[in-house]
Amino acid sequence: MKKLISTIKNIFSIEDLRTRLLNLFLLLVIYRIGTFIVIPGVDPLILNDPNFYGNKESGGFLGLVNTFSGGAFDRVSIFALGIMPYISASIVIQLLTVAVPTFQKMQKEGEDGRRKINAITRYLTIAITSVQGIAYLINLKSNSGSGKPLALMSETSDALGWTTFLIIGTLVLVAGTMFTMWLGERITDRGVGNGISIIIMVGIIARLPSTLLAEIIDRFGGSQVMLLIVELVIWVVVILAVIALVQATRRIPVQYAKRIVGNKQMGGVRQYLPLKVNAAGVMPIIFAQALMFLPGSAARIPGLEDSAFLTSLSRPDEIGYNILTFVLIVLFTYFYTAITINPNQIADDLKRNGGFIPGVKPGRKTANFIGSVMSRITLPGSVFLGIVAITPFFAIKVGVNDQFAQFYGGTSLLIMVGVVLDTLQQVEQYLIMRHYDGLMKTGRIKGRSSVGGAMTG
Repeated sequence: MKKLISTIKNIFSIEDLRTRLLNLFLLLVIYRIGTFIVIPGVDPLILNDPNFYGNKESGGFLGLVNTFSGGAFDRVSIFALGIMPYISASIVIQLLTVAVPTFQKMQKEGEDGRRKINAITRYLTIAITSVQGIAYLINLKSNSGSGKPLALMSETSDALGWTTFLIIGTLVLVAGTMFTMWLGERITDRGVGNGISIIIMVGIIARLPSTLLAEIIDRFGGSQVMLLIVELVIWVVVILAVIALVQATRRIPVQYAKRIVGNKQMGGVRQYLPLKVNAAGVMPIIFAQALMFLPGSAARIPGLEDSAFLTSLSRPDEIGYNILTFVLIVLFTYFYTAITINPNQIADDLKRNGGFIPGVKPGRKTANFIGSVMSRITLPGSVFLGIVAITPFFAIKVGVNDQFAQFYGGTSLLIMVGVVLDTLQQVEQYLIMRHYDGLMKTGRIKGRSSVGGAMTG
């Protein structure tokens, strides 16, 4: 306890770090306030209607959007779409940099190329948000519980009022997403880094106190205190396992050749190439949950409504849904790892800088060696990621509250753990630069960025 108090004092004694943490707090407060501001033209009273779709249990990809937006999606907020359009645009651009030579060239142009790619990503974000915004508002009108759910903006005709609302509402949603993206960039510049990731994490954590309290009240009400303790212990174990998954790396030794520069000897040192066991992060889960829309859509086709097979694949509480999700996550982990980590480029960079792996010839042999290592470590990483993703299903089956069960695994827990580790690593670096002790007595905190990459943002 004394060590903790001393560390907190050290943190706030560093003026730059104190200012950055204050900026972070204020920017996050602005974001959270925005998630409760309803889109102009929407009647706030419909949010209390039990038949309103936002008050129904949501799952799949829409549930993921609502999680990432901190509940703003269900509250019909100006930040309803949150940062998801930007993440979608970033994924598209990332895929294009692998498949399209023009984007590959821009990526290699240094800072100038990075600015071009960022500009294209922003324009694509606006386009995606516009399409999603229109779909979101049409869905809002068609699925709300009352006959006239919107406070239409023109009294002359419902049609004119709806058209006006659709245009203004879409512009507001686009502005909301771009403002959220701007907040993320300000957090990165003036806070402690990883702005987009921190915004997503805050949206996730905002749901934790209420869901945990509901679970505690449930267990105490049913005189199941011991069961509650067991649940919390298992939850802590799962969190520790996810931390191990996020930080796990396979270090490949790299030797650099000796060079004589003037009167000095350069190189000749051994370093390590860290390859992440889970190099794909949460992207395979996002891809898999997006595709799990298909069985549900197929089940609505006339003649297939009574198909038990399609029903099993379209309901998150069914074993078939979770088996298919697990398989898709394993496949997407291999796919995303393959497009984000290029063994040939790594081998070329090592050769260009005079580095080589002991016992392996530079060039193609090195690329093949790195590729084979990545294939071997990706298998356990993908399996573990798949298990983490479907852990909430098993938690629900043993009686855990549906909402609290989402924190037993899946995207929520992975993002939460990864971003917390990244943020703590940033704080620790400030402490060490000022010659203070780190946050741990032994060793250093490793975030995702310290072992070869982080989530988008």
